[in-house]
Amino acid sequence: MSHLLFARHGQSVLNAVRRFQGAQDVPLSELGCRQAAALSRAFRGRRLAHAYASPLERARRTAEIVVLELRIPLTLVDDLREMSLGEWEGRTVDEIGALPGNLYAQWLRDPARNAPPGAEPLPAVQERVLRAVSAIAARHRNGDDVLVVSHGGVISLYLAHWLGLPLSAIWRLTVSNGSLSRVAPPRVLSMNETAHLADVDGTTAGRGLAP
Repeated sequence: MSHLLFARHGQSVLNAVRRFQGAQDVPLSELGCRQAAALSRAFRGRRLAHAYASPLERARRTAEIVVLELRIPLTLVDDLREMSLGEWEGRTVDEIGALPGNLYAQWLRDPARNAPPGAEPLPAVQERVLRAVSAIAARHRNGDDVLVVSHGGVISLYLAHWLGLPLSAIWRLTVSNGSLSRVAPPRVLSMNETAHLADVDGTTAGRGLAP
């Protein structure tokens, strides 16, 4: 059975200021680059066959830093991109929290029923992510371990599927920038490993609830 190692990209420039980015294409911050380098060191001594990544720059660049160390091929997969957050993209958490109707609190409580205006529906996101990862696993039936570099929302939706959690519960999972989660479908082996980030400044900020 292949092990799928899911890494959330390093901190982006919008993560750093708690702005919702969603499907926006934004670069890594300086901290994010250091987190990616620490992530690459976490794989020393472990044999990985291939890396797959979202094409959005923050995930792609994280994967590029990792594969440079590991010297393994990298394939970009569009269906691993982060969910679109519609009209919330580019706005800060505080700006969304100040909107009438307490929309941000409702979204945290049940994101499946309280999606931002114009956002990609969560069932559709989970469906494309499951499809993409299933195709990746099918390419590595010989037991190869592979790396998947993606986003907080994407990884949370994938983990929720195998943990039997409803879509309304995905924000109960913590998936920090630069973290690792290990899955051997249908088993989730670990979630949000961050020990490799211990010497990287500022990593306690985590995902900030702004994918």
